[in-house]
Amino acid sequence: MTHLMRWQDVLDILIVAFIIYRILLLIKGTRALQLVLGLIIVFFVFYVARKLELFTLGWILNNFVSSILLVIVVIFQNEIRRVLFVLGRSPFFRKITYVDETLFYDELVNACTVMGKRRTGALIVLEREMGVDEFMEGGIKIDADVNAELIISLFQPTSPLHDGALVIREGRIRAASCVLPLSARDDMDKDFGTRHRAAIGITEVADAVSVVVSEESGQVSYASNGTIVRNASPDVVKRALKELLQGDKAAAARTKGLEAAHS
Repeated sequence: MTHLMRWQDVLDILIVAFIIYRILLLIKGTRALQLVLGLIIVFFVFYVARKLELFTLGWILNNFVSSILLVIVVIFQNEIRRVLFVLGRSPFFRKITYVDETLFYDELVNACTVMGKRRTGALIVLEREMGVDEFMEGGIKIDADVNAELIISLFQPTSPLHDGALVIREGRIRAASCVLPLSARDDMDKDFGTRHRAAIGITEVADAVSVVVSEESGQVSYASNGTIVRNASPDVVKRALKELLQGDKAAAARTKGLEAAHS
């Protein structure tokens, strides 16, 4: 008897496909993706070992697979936290208009450009779907529009808030002088100081985007998913932020073109 596909089956497949797609988006460009590929290889080897009756190898892998849930929780704890935060939060720009959004990008990029020319070090974190409240607790709470003059003044060496990071949430400045986690990657450029390591570190534990201005060179860079793009022009930074914060595929294509033109 032929089994006809019900509408519930179609809905079930679509939901599972969407969940897998969202998880892949969250781990794209991170070390978690490599770990997922590693687990797939382990399962493949386990399947081959059972088929070929390789008892010793099969016994070892069987013990590993039996505790796979615990292994996944330990390895992917940051990604699991990110998924749970995503479920409880709504889009980044849900409360601001198109005009305010345009001004937001212009003000932020203009501030970074000016600070770069003046060799003023700065670190700015833009919260996305996953909250960064735990890193804001030690900072100074602020509730202000994203304004170039305000950002520049906060990072002046004479300002008591120039150390640490500025956090932006939903298009508004929420906190300053925040302490961020430092990246512990071994392949980090030796020229990177604390500010750049923190810019990368926050994107390894959250889906935030960070913008950093080098005090030594004046270069403006941005980081996401544990990777950093150095010495980016104002246009590249602006378009990259639009892509990362809004998921604009057209902006992504334009950004790649601009990066190629400036490389």
